[in-house]
Amino acid sequence: MYTKSAIVSVLIASASAFVPSTRPVSQGTRLNLSVGETAPDFTLQDQNGKSISRSKINKPLVVYFYPADATPGCTVQAESFNEQVKDIRKNFGAELVGISGQDVESKQAFAKELGLGFSILADDGDEVRSAFKVPKAAFGFLPGRVTYVLDKNGVCVSVYDNLGDAKSHVKAATDALEELAPSSSGSGNPLLSFFNK
Repeated sequence: MYTKSAIVSVLIASASAFVPSTRPVSQGTRLNLSVGETAPDFTLQDQNGKSISRSKINKPLVVYFYPADATPGCTVQAESFNEQVKDIRKNFGAELVGISGQDVESKQAFAKELGLGFSILADDGDEVRSAFKVPKAAFGFLPGRVTYVLDKNGVCVSVYDNLGDAKSHVKAATDALEELAPSSSGSGNPLLSFFNK
């Protein structure tokens, strides 16, 4: 298991030299789930063996796909999201899940090592990654690192694709949640925001 992680780590580190420093994708690429499309439903197990279903989360949802547990970039990304998860929940009423292709045991070890306060889901076989049409990175050698922000109905409002800068995914997600916040609160009444000040 750790040999596979070490190989993926080396490939990610090597490939990041060929990846642009930032590559936000606001409308999606031809491979990605696109802004305006409803995200595929899924049910996966998290690090605690709990089944998590997208359709049962009736609030905005950040879904981030990462290449592998315990690799340097994925560790930075998970730690960065972990630092912000309380604010994401409190300020935006949103939930957060990370998804990669390793099994539940790998998720347990990774989550325990980092003390994660959110679910990371085992997509063993990459079925959910395929359903979201997450593009591969590093000339097709690595699973991609893509973050999607979904509204409370599961409609994609943001896509951010950047393998090389794992930490930037948190800012991209919170920026999208900020844009989503006014439309998700206020029930369509523009005067309500005036009275809530």
